[in-house]
Amino acid sequence: MKPLLLEYIWTDLCSRYTADDALVKSAYGQLVAAYGSEGRYYHTLTHIRNMISSAFTHEALIQDKDAFLFAIFFHDIVYDATAKDNEEKSARAAVDFLQKINFWEEELVTVAQMILATKTHTPGDMPDTAMLLDVDLEVLGADAATYRTYSEQIRKEYAMYPDEVYNPGRKKVLEHFLEKPFIYATAAFREQLEIPARTNIENEIATL
Repeated sequence: MKPLLLEYIWTDLCSRYTADDALVKSAYGQLVAAYGSEGRYYHTLTHIRNMISSAFTHEALIQDKDAFLFAIFFHDIVYDATAKDNEEKSARAAVDFLQKINFWEEELVTVAQMILATKTHTPGDMPDTAMLLDVDLEVLGADAATYRTYSEQIRKEYAMYPDEVYNPGRKKVLEHFLEKPFIYATAAFREQLEIPARTNIENEIATL
């Protein structure tokens, strides 16, 4: 998905709620700047493109497509590897923008809830949230080479920490996934990616 296409998707999405082209263009510029900021290697626009591509693939399983897409665009807009409130700040940024374009109030809350769910990867009883989390974690079940690139990019994002600090922390995060009955929250993703995801995670743990 080329950058221009990503901007088209954003513009088309926003145009359903506002005619303020300047606001939409400015907000997209802020998204590009945020996801392209220094220190990001995995949580970039490439991640957003991949999630949106997957969302289109699983479109029939998504109930509120507009809310879903807005949640994707904003879910990592704030990303600081040393902070613990990235999701809260990202949700707040989404709400601030969506209020400006007069997005439906009840759906605005839904977007915020979906973004906040990426903090613990707990979907609750919301099908769209379950799908969002699975799309976000799709890389865990990728082929070995893609997963290795992902894990290397995550390590770069935490470059401020030496191995003796990073490795135990990363191992704890990965083991948390393995301890869950299922890594993926939806049947569609479990069937395709659950086994390779567990294999990838076990292999990474062995290197830490």
